[in-house]
Amino acid sequence: MKKFNRRSFIRKSAFSLAALGSSSYLKGKNNPASVFSDKHPFSNNAYLGDFKAPPIPHVRLAIIGVGNRGYGHVQNIAKIDNVEIVGISDLYQDLVNRSIKMIDKLAPNRHPNVSTFYGHPEHWKKMIDQTKPDVLFVCTNWNNHAPMGVYALEKEAHTFIEVPIAVTIDEMWQLVDAAEKHQKHCMMLENVNYGREELLYLNLCRQGVIGDILHGEASYIHDLRWEMEDQERGTGSWRTHHYAKRNGSLYPTHGLGPVAQYMNLCRGEDQFHTLVSMSSPAKGRKDYAAKKYPADHQWNQLEYIAGDMNTSLIKTNLGRTLMVQWDETSPRPYTRKNLIQGTKGTLAGFPTRVALEGGVEDATENHNQWASGKQLKSLYEKYEHPLYKRLGQKSLEMGGHGGMDSLMLLRIFECLHQGLPLDQNVYEGCAWSAVAPLSEQSIANGGQIQVFPDFTRGHWQKTQPLEIII
Repeated sequence: MKKFNRRSFIRKSAFSLAALGSSSYLKGKNNPASVFSDKHPFSNNAYLGDFKAPPIPHVRLAIIGVGNRGYGHVQNIAKIDNVEIVGISDLYQDLVNRSIKMIDKLAPNRHPNVSTFYGHPEHWKKMIDQTKPDVLFVCTNWNNHAPMGVYALEKEAHTFIEVPIAVTIDEMWQLVDAAEKHQKHCMMLENVNYGREELLYLNLCRQGVIGDILHGEASYIHDLRWEMEDQERGTGSWRTHHYAKRNGSLYPTHGLGPVAQYMNLCRGEDQFHTLVSMSSPAKGRKDYAAKKYPADHQWNQLEYIAGDMNTSLIKTNLGRTLMVQWDETSPRPYTRKNLIQGTKGTLAGFPTRVALEGGVEDATENHNQWASGKQLKSLYEKYEHPLYKRLGQKSLEMGGHGGMDSLMLLRIFECLHQGLPLDQNVYEGCAWSAVAPLSEQSIANGGQIQVFPDFTRGHWQKTQPLEIII
């Protein structure tokens, strides 16, 4: 081989991988889940897998959307050292004013010049243009995530986007391209990766306690029918319409994110490959609306097509399996499953349970029994994640979903201040979020297998696994 063209070889290998299961996986107009497309070919932009941005000793931050989620972030960010909030934008003036009052109460001297923008759907652009923040948080409805994120990246701001990172595959590619072009962080704010149980399990997986990983289970099962009370504004006012327009796993990342990192997906060891999805009938929303609202109410005028329960099965490049479930309608307890299974044992959530071959120290004699509750004391003492040991108590005091929100924010700004790689990169945010549109496509085609786009363009193999941060 006198003239070995590495780029050509990688390109051909990537397409060969996409075609392993069926020739229908090859790129084309009718296959939006192809690994690459004519609009998103190989790029000369620098890859961001282990990207380190220059340190920012004093971070200037702006935020779009200060309803429930954004307001909680402002409340926590206001108390973090060396972070200054310079801009707040929302459609509603009362929400902006509420955030300003809260900032003045919690940290009046840290944020002396907060510019406010409200009353017009495009004023968020004015905020970015005028304040020129180092960092932008996007905490709006799902359809705005990608357009706002792309604009912020083009304006040279590190961008942090609430879950999901985008709604369509094309939007996800736009975020990847913009982040790479401008060499800026673009992270989805997946807070669950910072839960105490999730961090413990990550450490147990990295230490080889459950052996070679074979299978994972993740879910977002959460009865959110009560959100339909939000009719003019608020989450339910826009989220309810998604149930009438889309059928798939619409909100997969809270359960999937941690399990994907246990498996090192997108990070050197393994990668998402294919997905097949199916949904149950869509009954619950219609019944709930008929029971709660008059016949002529707007919620009784919608035809709900999102199946009450969606189950998606994922196969990785190494042949490992993942089951992802989504249900925001059924009357059942909350769960994210958080199960990871290996050759030497299994870790599971809700409740936190561990079964190991040979038993769990000071708890069980063999793998036929779960160790849970106080039985896990020795396991926590030995394998508690160092990040949680260091910042867990502070995050509990700050609050937010049991401290996971605060721990995520503390870690983000630690990385930005010190110029460290983030714990979640743009490719992970896109891959986890891609389950939604891929599941929709699979269901629309009678359960047809879909191929995950490789947002890393083959570079995932050189990305370092997420470190157990000291």
